[in-house]
Order: sequence, then structure tokens, then C-alpha cells
Amino acid sequence: MTTPRFLQIHSLHSYTAALLNRDDTGLAKRLPYGNAQRTRISSQCLKRHWRTAEHDPHALHNIDGAERAYRSRELVTKEVIKPLKENYPEEIIETLNQIFQKLVYGDNGAKGKKNRQTLLLGEPEISWLASEAKRLAEEAQSSEAVKTELDKWSKATVKEFKKNERFKACKENIEALHENTALPGGLEAALFGRMVTSDLAANIDAPVYVAHAFTVHAEETEGDYLTAVDDLKDEEDDGGADTIQETELTSGLFYGYVVIDLPGLIENCSGDRELAGQVVHNLIHLIAEVSPGAKRGSTAPFGRADLMLIEAGDRQPRSLAAAYRKPVLHDCEEAVVALNDHLALLDKTYETGEARRYLSLVDTPLTGAGKLSLKALAEWAVKRVNEVPIEDTADA
Repeated sequence: MTTPRFLQIHSLHSYTAALLNRDDTGLAKRLPYGNAQRTRISSQCLKRHWRTAEHDPHALHNIDGAERAYRSRELVTKEVIKPLKENYPEEIIETLNQIFQKLVYGDNGAKGKKNRQTLLLGEPEISWLASEAKRLAEEAQSSEAVKTELDKWSKATVKEFKKNERFKACKENIEALHENTALPGGLEAALFGRMVTSDLAANIDAPVYVAHAFTVHAEETEGDYLTAVDDLKDEEDDGGADTIQETELTSGLFYGYVVIDLPGLIENCSGDRELAGQVVHNLIHLIAEVSPGAKRGSTAPFGRADLMLIEAGDRQPRSLAAAYRKPVLHDCEEAVVALNDHLALLDKTYETGEARRYLSLVDTPLTGAGKLSLKALAEWAVKRVNEVPIEDTADA
């Protein structure tokens, strides 16, 4: 078996009479593929449901050491400045607000919420910013010179701002924070990356790549005519519905694809291989068991994977989506046969030698793969994390 660098996770999920992911018109998202229109679930939708599955026993935030992260334009306003308002003079608060909005969001950060980039910061970063703001507030309150210096600082452009000795100290401290904290940007950033246009050094490369899921068959959809009747109508009122609406319902068997760059994940966990392994373990459970979907109250769009295939190897990953370029029937056995045929063809052509394990609700076997339960499949994947050479994580 080759030394693993990538885990590739292929899945088939079936949903009936649901509206899993809507576009800006309220209709199901779609994707043209192989001369057929498919129903689609966006990667953003999938990732959000996996990372916010708070009450699932395999929730990512149940992992010891998995710091949370928050995505907002108001991280400074609500998490850094608001806690200071009752304890320090208004002019100091306003000055610090200008300083930290620029520090976090760039030159436009102090110009208002609408001018800021929606940014993801981890709890360690937010806690450090809050402690720095409190320290500066205390210094400014006790020293007029510091207060004057901060006022000048808050009015400077970002370029001038960065020349200030206090700013340099901030940068040095936050660099130390990143070096000594396993997940300074939070687990979300460690998994799915972070882009900060105001500070390229704060960017985090994503080691988990998620494809848009799509139906292996042509879309199956219908318009749903629905009504709501006023229970307190008087007898003399008309007998019709109080509200009449139309929505869309779809059914589908979806192919999903996720890639985990194992050295990159370990690197983003500051070399903590045990933490990276636990993340992989829980993420596999979430992919198999957590359903995306809007309109939960009226469609109950819950299901578990009909099939999950995990491959470990050292070659560039490749999706098995081409197995469904020609649409198949909405039938799990037929979909698994098509997947396996395409997999066998790739093996014969490229001989890349991936190790494989899978779970399945159908009896059709998969090429070169042993069948396991979900628990055993997740444990097998964790062992692949432990096989990644230490030197590979240093180069990630």
C-alpha cells in the first residue's frame, strides 16, 4: 500500500420529496451535466451543515481542542469593543474601535459594517484581540500620552498604522499566538480555509475540498401547490384557503465527493496528529449521517448514506463523477454498478494503487475494497492519518 497523502470520500445519498438547497428564486439548485439537468446541493450548503451539527454525537466542536470560529463583519464590534463599553470613557472606546476595525478588516474597516469583508476568526484570535483592547484601554485611561498616541494611531491609514511600534508588537504577539496554538483560526478555518484580503499572512489554505453534490439521474421535480386555512374563520367568511403558495419538491440520489489533504490537515492542526485523526473520524460520520436541507418542518429531509467509499493514496485525487455523465436510473444498485465500472476502468488505465474501504446498503461489491460498518470505516481512515510521514506534514 502507498503512503497516504489524500483521502477521497465518495458517497451516494437518497432524498425524497425535499427541497435541500435553494437558489435566489426559491427553487432547487441545478446543474447541467451529460446533456441532462441535475438537482444540485452546493458545497457551501454541505460544509455548513457538517460544521454546525451541534447536537450530533460526532459534532466537530465536541472534539477536545477544537476551537470554534465565527464568521461576521462585526467581530470587533461585538466581541472586542462591546465588553469594554461600561468600564471606559466613550472617547477611548471610539478610538479603540477605529484601531481594531482597521487591524482586523483593513483600511475600510473603520468606515462602517457595509465596508467590511465578512471574516472568519477563531476563538483564540478573538480572545487575544479582546485582551489587547482591554490592555490598551487601561493604559490610555491612566496616561494622557498613551491616549494621544492611540488617537493619532486611529486616524492613520493602514500603511502608516503598521509603522507604529504598538502595532508591530501586536503583529509579533499574534504571530506567536499562531505558532503556539493548535487552531488559532478555529476548526472551520483549519478544515475549509480562510481568505483575508486585508492581510495575506492571515490566509489559511483549505485541506478539505468539497464538490457540489448532484443527482446521478436527470432531475425529478414537481411544483407543490400548498394552502393554509385560517382556523378561526367565522362561518359567514368564505370557505377557501387563507394563504395559497407554490414551492418546488425534488427527489434524487446524489453523488458527493470530498477530498482531505492529510499533511495539510495535520499542518493546520499545528502538527497535532491525534487532533487531525479525530477530525477525520468525526467528519466521516457527519458526511454519512447529517443531511442538508431547508423546509425541514414540512419535508423531513433526513437520510443516511446508501454508499460511502473511502480511498487512500498518494496520487492526485480524481472524482468518480464521470460514472454518471450518462444519467442512470434513480436506483441505488444501478448507481453502484456504474460507479464500480468507472472505478475499475480507472484502475486498469492508471494503476494508481489506492487502498479502499466502503460501506453500502446494497450487495454489489466494489473493486479492490473491503466492506465495513461506518464505525470501522472511520477507524480505518484514522489509521491512514497516522501513516502520514512527519516530513510530509512539514512540507504541506
